[in-house]
Amino acid sequence: MPPKKNPLNLNPLQLRTLTLLQEVARLENKPAEEVGAFLVTGLPNAHGNHFHLGHAVVASKDATGLRNPAVWTILERKGLLKQEPDQATVTALGMGYDTGLRDEILHHSDH
Repeated sequence: MPPKKNPLNLNPLQLRTLTLLQEVARLENKPAEEVGAFLVTGLPNAHGNHFHLGHAVVASKDATGLRNPAVWTILERKGLLKQEPDQATVTALGMGYDTGLRDEILHHSDH
């Protein structure tokens, strides 16, 4: 039997938020104490209806969970994130979790 696509049963908002946190962690590239985990020390700010993550553009509507403490709490309970006062850590489980949304919400220019 093939592995379940969303084994932790994250809802769409949680999946989008985790996708964006994974990307921020990749861009910041600050390894945490846990092997395979990365720190997130800053979140992007939207201007208009979008914001930039590296070379990608993200619609603000896909990022509503980035500023939602309830979403972060669920991600932490499921072991995907550890919250600290001025930073968060996307755990190894969180970095490896395939949300299936990266290509859908991170829009890259074709030039």
